Amino acid sequence: MIRTLAIGHDHQVTVGKPLDQIVMEDYIWMWVDFSEPTDRETELLTSYFHFHPLAVEDCMHVLQRPKLDYYEDVQFLVVHALNVDTLAAEEVDMFISARFLVTYHHHELEELDQAWERIVQHANERKIWSRGPLAAAYTVMDKLVDNYFPSLFMIEDELAELEGLGGRESVEELMKQVFDLRGRLLKLRRTIVPMRDLMYRVLNSQHVQGQGDHMAYFTDIYDHLLKLTDMLEADREMTADLRDSYISLNSNRMNSIMKTLTVITTVFMPLTLIAGIYGMNFSNMPELGWKYGYFGVLFFMFLLSVAMVVWFMRRGWFK
Repeated sequence: MIRTLAIGHDHQVTVGKPLDQIVMEDYIWMWVDFSEPTDRETELLTSYFHFHPLAVEDCMHVLQRPKLDYYEDVQFLVVHALNVDTLAAEEVDMFISARFLVTYHHHELEELDQAWERIVQHANERKIWSRGPLAAAYTVMDKLVDNYFPSLFMIEDELAELEGLGGRESVEELMKQVFDLRGRLLKLRRTIVPMRDLMYRVLNSQHVQGQGDHMAYFTDIYDHLLKLTDMLEADREMTADLRDSYISLNSNRMNSIMKTLTVITTVFMPLTLIAGIYGMNFSNMPELGWKYGYFGVLFFMFLLSVAMVVWFMRRGWFK
């Protein structure tokens, strides 16, 4: 699907006009959005806009890393949207010139719809961002980056819940949750960090700085990405601390179990020795003929067990 938005010289917006009926001289600039385009619609990138073949090829092959390329009077950007369900990156390609913005994406994106509505509502207010394609591109990227925050906030909430859990939960289940959170944070990092690097390049590019008044807006996006990066690193450190804590807790529990088993085994070792001795089939054993020999040996084994347990307690084995 192709949709068009054209800003006239009177700052009135024209929406939905067929692309082949738009005369650029009648408008200040326009935004053309290719959403889930067909092969025939994709051909317009070459036949109508005459974009560089390498840029068109990048549009066809997903998923490209966020980047900024220059082709004569057109700036080509690859940015990433975030699928909030899978945390996977979804590519959005942007062609920016002095007279138009062209966006190209293979999936319908709510962020593009929000940016579109914002341009339509404020195009006639003559705000600085409504005067050119670069400002519309900023609006798109701002919406994309703003959509990163809810997913990261959700992970932080889950981390806070994990941190507040008591010791009754299964360590294996806790570890599973920690590694699941680390995996989701890694997916977010693969999207956020390349976008941060892209925005740094945009801010330090001589080509884009020709539109100097807009740099403050792109700086705002860069600040958001820096904040997201800091939050990511802090959350990854927290998951690492939780992981180490759970490993230590599991080790302590294992040591306690092994200590208990060791005490039980040690107590029964002399008892087993005594039982083994009197279980031997020798006839010349004085205690075998004693009337109270059986009860005497049991009493001695009981006293020996109690004495060993008391000795272990004084040694601090049960602490």
